[in-house]
Amino acid sequence: MVAAATVESWAVRLDHHRGGAGEPLVLIHGIGHTWRGWKPMLPLLEPSFDVLAMDMPGFGRSPALPAEVEPTPEALADAVEGAMGAAGFNTAHLAGNSLGGWVALELARRGRARTVTAISPLGLANEREGAWGRGILRALRRAARTVPDPGPLLRNPVTRTLFAGPTLGRPWRADPDDLIEQGALFANAPGFDSTLPHTMHRQVRGLNAIRCPVLVLWGTRDVVLPPRQGRRFQRLIPGAELRYLKGLGHVPMSDDPQLLAGLISRQCARRAAAPA
Repeated sequence: MVAAATVESWAVRLDHHRGGAGEPLVLIHGIGHTWRGWKPMLPLLEPSFDVLAMDMPGFGRSPALPAEVEPTPEALADAVEGAMGAAGFNTAHLAGNSLGGWVALELARRGRARTVTAISPLGLANEREGAWGRGILRALRRAARTVPDPGPLLRNPVTRTLFAGPTLGRPWRADPDDLIEQGALFANAPGFDSTLPHTMHRQVRGLNAIRCPVLVLWGTRDVVLPPRQGRRFQRLIPGAELRYLKGLGHVPMSDDPQLLAGLISRQCARRAAAPA
């Protein structure tokens, strides 16, 4: 096993975006996604926060982890932790979607989070739910790799809704050019096949050790991870708040960026709970 410090040093190679000023806020994408999924929210968050959003290893434009390192959520958390250190963040507010929600909660368990906003986090699916989500993600990956020219499909609101509907609750609102870029990066993501088995087949641990404020958000139109999973996180994380987002999907950042940015900002305003 490679030391966490080795993985953290990999963080200097991660493609990222940084902008704004204020308290540090780290945005962590889900499996197959990239930091670009947060673009609709950046103009709303950067006036108040020093925002860091990176492509995790093996996704977007970031290289995969060294071959000898298994891309578990914990190893990905090591890389994000390294990126935080490189940015000068000892702690930060964290917002993560899907696999990024799991990574954010792992960092919170380590004491690196001021607050966490976990959006449809992975980590507590049962066997049947995991198989369902895994099947959807693999189908989306096949589609991204086999459609020769997705441009016409994604620029037409009707076919964009059909194509992006499994992850977005309101795909007609998404920028087609952003979807085209993200689809190409998804199709070529070197970390997808190696990372997926470490997500749907496992469950997050140590949630009862988290002491910072945690807000769990779940879109009611999430077809990748059923919304009922939200209550499992609420039961296991001390003091966690759960809120369902009506009409939003698994990746809701473009569904309603104003709502999401407002909820993250409100969460960041909460003071960390005193240590037990």
